[in-house]
Amino acid sequence: MLSVRPKVAELVFQLYGRALHPELFQVYSSRKISRGDYEAEIKITSAGHVISWHYGNRTLTEVATAAHHPLPDRRRLMRYALRGQRSDRLRCRGGVVYEMNFQLEPVDPEIFWAFQQELMLDGEKRGLLQQFESSGRMALGAISYINVETRARSMFVQAFHTFPDDHAIVKTQSHFELP
Repeated sequence: MLSVRPKVAELVFQLYGRALHPELFQVYSSRKISRGDYEAEIKITSAGHVISWHYGNRTLTEVATAAHHPLPDRRRLMRYALRGQRSDRLRCRGGVVYEMNFQLEPVDPEIFWAFQQELMLDGEKRGLLQQFESSGRMALGAISYINVETRARSMFVQAFHTFPDDHAIVKTQSHFELP
């Protein structure tokens, strides 16, 4: 299966107060987590990731994807073009707190390739890792790496997505906290 990334300029970061239909995404790697009173499913997709977090009857779904990807508007809580750096915090009904931070970082080619190798080594030891096919311009394809840390009342997710054609790295951090 060919798995090439979209251009980094096409990316958006969104948060929904609901579940999204799984068929909306081309998933390459996934992991389910259950801890205490919450559950989550972490998925690496063709453009980034989808995190579905469930606590009682509350669901938050974080999506990093291409802007042209057909997603609903209903119950969308956040939407940002994935450019520069951004942080946000949202207190949801019932006291659930969601915090996010993302950064799009263009880097020199030497730094990019060193970072990509480091991600590959980390991904082999822990976390969720996906290596994508080369777009043809570069010898190596993009990499997505997601690391999840769980506590009894919270979940912290770090995601790294590389874009070799642009020598760019997308870094996201998300924190889901119970009331």
